[in-house]
Amino acid sequence: MGASSSSLSLSLTLPNHHHSSTLFHPKPTSNFITNHKSLPLNSPPKSSIHAIKHNPMSNPHTIDSELLQKLVLDALVWTSLHGLVVGDRNLERSGSVPGVGMVHAPIALLPNSFPEAQWNQACELAPIFNELVDRVSLDGKFLQDTLSRTKKVDAFTSRLLDIHSRMLQIGKKEDIRLGLHRSDYMLDEKTNLLLQIELNTISCSFSGLSCLVSDLHRSLLSHYKKPLGLDSQKVPINTSASKFADVLAKAWTEYNDLSAVVLVVVQPGERNMYDQHWLTATLKERHNVTSIRKTLAEINAQGKILSDGTLQVDSESIAVIYFRAGYAPIDYPSESEWKARILMEESSAIKCPSISYHLTGTKKVQQELAKPNVLERFLENKEHIAKLRECFAGLWSLDDEDAVKNAIQQPEAHVMKPQREGGGNNIYGEDVKETLLRLQKEGSEEEAAYILMQRIFPAVFPTVLVRDGICYKEHAVSELGIFSAYLRNKETVISNEQCGYLMRTKVSSSNEGGVAAGFAVLDSLYLT
Repeated sequence: MGASSSSLSLSLTLPNHHHSSTLFHPKPTSNFITNHKSLPLNSPPKSSIHAIKHNPMSNPHTIDSELLQKLVLDALVWTSLHGLVVGDRNLERSGSVPGVGMVHAPIALLPNSFPEAQWNQACELAPIFNELVDRVSLDGKFLQDTLSRTKKVDAFTSRLLDIHSRMLQIGKKEDIRLGLHRSDYMLDEKTNLLLQIELNTISCSFSGLSCLVSDLHRSLLSHYKKPLGLDSQKVPINTSASKFADVLAKAWTEYNDLSAVVLVVVQPGERNMYDQHWLTATLKERHNVTSIRKTLAEINAQGKILSDGTLQVDSESIAVIYFRAGYAPIDYPSESEWKARILMEESSAIKCPSISYHLTGTKKVQQELAKPNVLERFLENKEHIAKLRECFAGLWSLDDEDAVKNAIQQPEAHVMKPQREGGGNNIYGEDVKETLLRLQKEGSEEEAAYILMQRIFPAVFPTVLVRDGICYKEHAVSELGIFSAYLRNKETVISNEQCGYLMRTKVSSSNEGGVAAGFAVLDSLYLT
């Protein structure tokens, strides 16, 4: 489902914020020197910054420069030794050849304070959202009806709906259903409410690297306990990679073919490959389950369905298909990629996600589920329904005249979102007003491609970000993602659990927040 104030997509490169950040310059003997000039610190609105005390947790900008230098150096060494790395976009082969052109992932130097009550709330919501996704996915008519207007104006969603419709027509049932999800939240500063930005049902990234960031922060807090005065135990242990691997292994077991493998569907030139390799390496080490990596084009060229429904790719039988691609139009540059998607959907392999799970995660479905009495269509437990509603931000269709009027009058309080994943697609501020007025003037159906969402304003806080070996003092906001896994075989729920977390922190002047799209860094939590 969709994103809000801004979806913090983690990017592999820090945007050029040199105009608004203070760069920390280590001593010349250090290996992480920058020749950039130090510039004045970004001054965020005073109203949005909590009272700053002179301790590292409330204001890491006050850390003594010599200590800061040691922390940065130790963090860089740790990331290199522990595989907290991504491909260097300056080297073309870094996205295709493992071990070539690795750089440390963009990180926050220290964890981000987060209230324990809201952390517990986010964890408790995970299995409820899993159950909701599964229930909605089984209602083909609801998905088709909800997205029918979007289909007319959004070619990508239209193609996905065509595949879904085809599966309904041939009576294709997914008895074994697997979901590896991530629900993203922001803590609204004014109300202190935990509000959902989106629910991701396909290609949930950073389950591999996020647990390493938690380990890094626990290590730094433990090693520098005396000067920092922080308790490493307040950084929650993050087991996202091992738990995702455990559920993938359980799905592989349910498929019941010892010779079959897990197929990871990847983008060509994937510089975030190490995040994915952490998951598949854990799967092999803990469960002795083999995986293969293929692009959609390779699957089309090398794949076939046997008479019993088995999917074979490059002569390997496939038990589970794990999508780390296929969520955006750019993943389908030709008909070959669409043929691969249809081939996989028609096979007996377990899909993570199936086409119905994929569509359940669209922003339009998220907006529809927020309407009165719609959750009751899928869930019976009133307590669970109330917990979900409590975290819903304001969501409206563009055929809601009052909502559109309010958004034109207060564009800064709203976000316009298309049916896209991956960051960089949302419309903010005055652009909201201009786009809505243009759509009204044209009277076209293009409005069906968007939803309106309340813009969430989280607290701005001082932080230290490290990217490309350079330390930046910034003011930032954060987004919490909760990983979860769901596996059922017919009527038996085998797994439904929270699996770890992803904390992404971005410079507060940036609207979009994707670590892999270039706007944010990986972070962890410090419970307060």
